[in-house]
Amino acid sequence: MDLPHHGYRASKQRGRGTPTGGESMLFDDTSASGMNTQGYYTPGYSMAGPQNDTQAGVSNLFADPMANAAVMYGSSLANQGKDMVNKEISRFMSVNKLKYFFAVDTKYVMKKLMILMFPYTHQDWEVRYHRDTPLTPRQDVNAPDLYIPTMAFITYILLAGMALGIQKRFSPEVLGLCASTALVWVIIEVLVMLLSLYLLTVHSDLSTFDLIAYSGYKYVGMIFTVLCGLLFGSDGYFVALAWSSCALMFFIVRSLKMKILTSLTSDSMSTSSSAKPQMRMYITMATALFQPVIIYWLTSHLVR
Repeated sequence: MDLPHHGYRASKQRGRGTPTGGESMLFDDTSASGMNTQGYYTPGYSMAGPQNDTQAGVSNLFADPMANAAVMYGSSLANQGKDMVNKEISRFMSVNKLKYFFAVDTKYVMKKLMILMFPYTHQDWEVRYHRDTPLTPRQDVNAPDLYIPTMAFITYILLAGMALGIQKRFSPEVLGLCASTALVWVIIEVLVMLLSLYLLTVHSDLSTFDLIAYSGYKYVGMIFTVLCGLLFGSDGYFVALAWSSCALMFFIVRSLKMKILTSLTSDSMSTSSSAKPQMRMYITMATALFQPVIIYWLTSHLVR
């Protein structure tokens, strides 16, 4: 019983001793290295990693009064810039008035498309008002809108790209030229109308947005014409061109009649010239007759 006890004590003493000569230790003994645990948790050092260091830096940044002042100054500059942009936009267009032309719903769009393609069956063309304010397009199918011209323009560009791709003539340059040409023609048409109304001093309810809307309705007929040309060839193209041109001319005359020609009676009492009412009629007819020319110019190169 004493031998194991002494053997255990001897081995324990050898384990505590310093290795000699040929003996080698498998593991270094670091227990006696005099490590100070406080050295690993010195102030300013974070054990949580770079992410917490970044968060701490951001918190310190926003806790700085100078940083808060800089942030507030930057936000005030951003608000001032936003107000200036809105003010400059309001000089050229009214945002509320622009929203009026996009106040549509599905029912209105379907009815308007039917009128554009089959205007001969439509009887009432008068635009309705409520307290001297025209009703929104969703409330009055005769009111002009910009939703259909915008969507029709985008659809026309996509259809033109498909037609050019079918004919192995597609390229980004050709498609960009097609889109820019269609847009430029609308701008020219609107500018000519505005200049004509200004030179003849015609006082009407037509605004620039109204003219853009009436000028943009031609894209509906252009889409129909190109589709018929792709499906039925040149014969189908010319039949669709004739139908859409006649329908659009009828639509333009009946719509502008309520805007331009309704003031003939009131103006004839204040002027002795009889050429002025005739010129108003000429403007309306010229606008209608110009539509087939643009439709043919913008669609003929897409169908071969």
